Amino acid sequence: MSASTFRLLAFSVQKHLSRSAHKYRCYCSVSVVNTSPDETDETRVSAFKTKVSSGPTFHDFIKSSSGRSADTPTEHEESYLPEERNLAQLRKVYFETYGCQMNVNDTEIAWSILQKGGYLRTNELSEADVVLLVTCSIREKAEQTIWNRLKQLTVLKKKRLKNSAPLKIGVLGCMAERLKTELLEKEKVVDVVAGPDAYRDLPRLLALAHGGQRTSNVLLSLEETYADVMPVHCSGHSAFVSIMRGCDNMCSYCIVPFTRGRERSRPLTSILEEVRMLSDQVLQVIQERRNICKQIHLPAQSGSSRILEAMRRGYSRESYLELVENIRKIIPGVSLSSDFITGFCGETEDDHQQSVSLIREVGYNVAFLFAYSMRKKTHAYHRLRDDIPAEVKKRRLEELIFAFRGKAAKINSTLVGSTQLVLVEGESKKSSQDLCGRNDGNVKVIFPRKDILSRLTDASPVPVKAGDYVLVKITSANSQTLRGHAFSHASLSDGGKGTTQQPLNGQTVVC
Repeated sequence: MSASTFRLLAFSVQKHLSRSAHKYRCYCSVSVVNTSPDETDETRVSAFKTKVSSGPTFHDFIKSSSGRSADTPTEHEESYLPEERNLAQLRKVYFETYGCQMNVNDTEIAWSILQKGGYLRTNELSEADVVLLVTCSIREKAEQTIWNRLKQLTVLKKKRLKNSAPLKIGVLGCMAERLKTELLEKEKVVDVVAGPDAYRDLPRLLALAHGGQRTSNVLLSLEETYADVMPVHCSGHSAFVSIMRGCDNMCSYCIVPFTRGRERSRPLTSILEEVRMLSDQVLQVIQERRNICKQIHLPAQSGSSRILEAMRRGYSRESYLELVENIRKIIPGVSLSSDFITGFCGETEDDHQQSVSLIREVGYNVAFLFAYSMRKKTHAYHRLRDDIPAEVKKRRLEELIFAFRGKAAKINSTLVGSTQLVLVEGESKKSSQDLCGRNDGNVKVIFPRKDILSRLTDASPVPVKAGDYVLVKITSANSQTLRGHAFSHASLSDGGKGTTQQPLNGQTVVC
């Protein structure tokens, strides 16, 4: 045994002795015995050895160190939380989510943790005891939106102080990690700041906040995936399943590796368990591949190979187009969505026009189009220069939007007259008289709310509700949506008879 190993073993035994000695105190203690004058030293030594032999051995201590027996008293430990659970049960939390689908997933994880901690959830800001903003830091505009929202919440918080329990406000996610000091010092309204890897700590942070302290935890982890936390999905009949967190790509414009940490994946068992749970709640069963929407998100960011190299994306325009071609060979009728950034460092007019041409050549059903804003900590911040004027970025963004919508409208127009199998999501946002759903290409389809046949052979119409599959005859289209009339219920088990499978386009999100 090496010296270092022996010291570690000795330390372990010494530490355990203090915890375990009371269990064996009846054996280890030596009583004072009145001895007769003629009792020899040899007799006393023999009696002592008998006492010792009946006590615990070294193996007893090693064995008990691996797990305490039921009758072993535990040491007194202070409560981790400074408040009782029943106090948390009296408090309602209100979430506001900004940014990408990863932030939606973060909200679902944070709510799962707080729900187990005894909190209630409300959709009414006026009822909330805690307001949590799940934030995005990918662009300057996203951060500015949060700063403006905090100013509004400051007014609300001051009003609440006069007539009820103090309102507590927390900032979670990417912006929390990036701007902890500014959030706690610049905006005194913020009580809790928690980074993407600190959601398990929310009950403690909020408990301290309710006690009057302002708290934060923005430590990033190399291991945290929340694999054992089952997200609480609140988005109706569709859900996104996160399989990994963080990123190792280090694209030169991107702050994600610095706000979400290194890339790590959830265990396969955790992913499958969440999918099984969603299958039980959204769909009856997932048995066949036609349950999967024929839509893939394929971020391009730029159509120029030179700019892609400066962005450190790891591919060229040519390899991107080759991938698109292969995908469409394997999945006929697939719909594609993408991300584009315009006005990146050093982007020329020719680079910009290559992005415009890529949008027109590929044809996307969804496009997330952004003007570049430089972020601190990134490679671009340290090595490149944000040299494109704001007015040029704005003009180029408008040209990308125009190119996308023109191509999307043209492709969608080819679907007029076709029949689409649509998964109903619920009421249309613009009219209570219309219902909204999505077809196999994840394109939004709007149709009037009315009772329809449960099958083409049935005589009695029945209502349409969220979660139903219906057949919709498409009568008009634009770059955003398809419109038509539902005429029959359907199901995936019969393959959605009567539907046509064609390339689809339809929606844009501009930030």
